[in-house]
Amino acid sequence: MKIAIAGLGLIGGSLAKAIKKNTEYTVYGYDISRDVISAAMAEEAIDYSIQPKEMGCCDLVIVALHPNETIDFILNNRENFKKDGIVIDCCGVKGAIVSAVEKPLSDAGVRFLGCHPMAGREFSGFSYSLDNLFEKASFIMTPTDDTKMSAVKEISAFAYRTGFAKCVVSSPKEHDEIIAFTSQLAHVVSSAYIKSPSLGKQAGFSAGSFKDLTRVAKLNADMWTTLFLMNKTALAAEVDHIIKALTEYRDCIAAGDAETLHRLLEEGSALKEKSNNMR
Repeated sequence: MKIAIAGLGLIGGSLAKAIKKNTEYTVYGYDISRDVISAAMAEEAIDYSIQPKEMGCCDLVIVALHPNETIDFILNNRENFKKDGIVIDCCGVKGAIVSAVEKPLSDAGVRFLGCHPMAGREFSGFSYSLDNLFEKASFIMTPTDDTKMSAVKEISAFAYRTGFAKCVVSSPKEHDEIIAFTSQLAHVVSSAYIKSPSLGKQAGFSAGSFKDLTRVAKLNADMWTTLFLMNKTALAAEVDHIIKALTEYRDCIAAGDAETLHRLLEEGSALKEKSNNMR
């Protein structure tokens, strides 16, 4: 199989490395930075560089760009992709991406499948990419009623061969509703938490809890602003829910209500234990 990856940042670069590590596929890389292409060639993450107009030779094109850039790249190059080939994206929102590109690609004779590799780091760029980033990760696919099931079958096989631990099938709407809770809300909370006026006093007083809760506060503001706003309805609902829950904690702490506080803490602990058993 010949695979082109557009965008060799953390995700695209890690996919390239994982493909080269685990398969015999030929990997072509495209990036606007010549330095990134040179680094990817030097590390043997890609076999060749490629330009969008040349991607018709590839059976699979993986677009690993930011959301708006993903839409623009796919729409601008839909006539360059292989007829009956497959194009997938890697964005953290699916509804906006799928609705923008699925039909234009279908009209061009190209199969599209919205995808989301569920892995990441607090760092970005090819220099932080890893060949084992996806070893314990889920690979989410979001077919619609118009998706050719052959694409789901082929991409599922590709994901397992590349090293993903699990493939999950969801609708774009369900994906965005769940990801608002499991990923986007965590980034909002982490960003808000670290803005405490006590931040400058934490030296010598912080351990695992502080590290865990602040890890994803370090983020790419451009990308996450777009992701949040593309999923604003679902994310705003999750923010409303956590504000309500935090208000309950605040009120019983301020009132010295040990009984209610104990109940809330017990409920949270039980839910965490339950979630551990659902993985």
